[in-house]
Amino acid sequence: MSAVASANAAPARPRDRWQFWGRMLVLPYILVFLVFVLYPVGYGLWLARHPASYVKLFDGPIFFRSVVNSIVFLVVAINIKMVIAMVLSGFFVTERWWIKILSLIFILPWALPSIPTILSVRFMLNPEWGVINSLIFRLTGLDGPNWLNHPPLALGLSMLMHVWKSLPFWTLILIAGRLAIPSEQYEAASVDGATNWQKFKFITWPSMRTLYITSLILSMIWTLGDFNSVYLLTGGGPADLTHVLATLGIRYLRLDQVDLSMASIVVAMPLVLPLVYFLMKRLSK
Repeated sequence: MSAVASANAAPARPRDRWQFWGRMLVLPYILVFLVFVLYPVGYGLWLARHPASYVKLFDGPIFFRSVVNSIVFLVVAINIKMVIAMVLSGFFVTERWWIKILSLIFILPWALPSIPTILSVRFMLNPEWGVINSLIFRLTGLDGPNWLNHPPLALGLSMLMHVWKSLPFWTLILIAGRLAIPSEQYEAASVDGATNWQKFKFITWPSMRTLYITSLILSMIWTLGDFNSVYLLTGGGPADLTHVLATLGIRYLRLDQVDLSMASIVVAMPLVLPLVYFLMKRLSK
């Protein structure tokens, strides 16, 4: 019996050794997660624990304007972006040689870094020496508008910048969804005399509805944490009237008001958590 027991125990030693080294290799990643993810989040929540921070935040002159801007950003920019992405996904799956070249140019805004691209657009919109106003002056003899000094216009340009920057990514996602639809369904619909709208209504949309809605929710979650489109283009101006919740935290952080910065992030949770819930619910299906 002892010989049999020792024979059964012998193979377990190499396995235990591999398990030990496997845990040791995972340990650095756990430490990085604790130090650079869990600790900053926990420390930020600890700083935002005082009710006085939220009272001061709500009494501020720009908080509710930032909330409204964030909601407008989500409702308008995201839906415009996803509708255009759906249309362009149908365009780019067309088999033409020049479409392949055009798709490479189309993906450049998403592939290039945000800081140089958005700042270059900001320089182009400069009212004094920007290329856009210079071109308007040459063509009409009139001075161009001060693009970023009008709050609704500045916020609209920020939304346009967000759409332009992230549109290629979501178009690629929807292209992948279209390519997964069997071509036989479209061939059968063509034989039956279906129009392009009927093909989209009865074939494309039912097949891509889940992907589209899931992408829409995920895009909303990412956009709530995106400050590049607003902060790099307008800086929250003019007069802090184009801030969204993501840039509001940066504003208070630059003013050394860390508690208000963390509080502005915490108050965004009521917008983020329902979106995360619906996303996980859809993915679980």
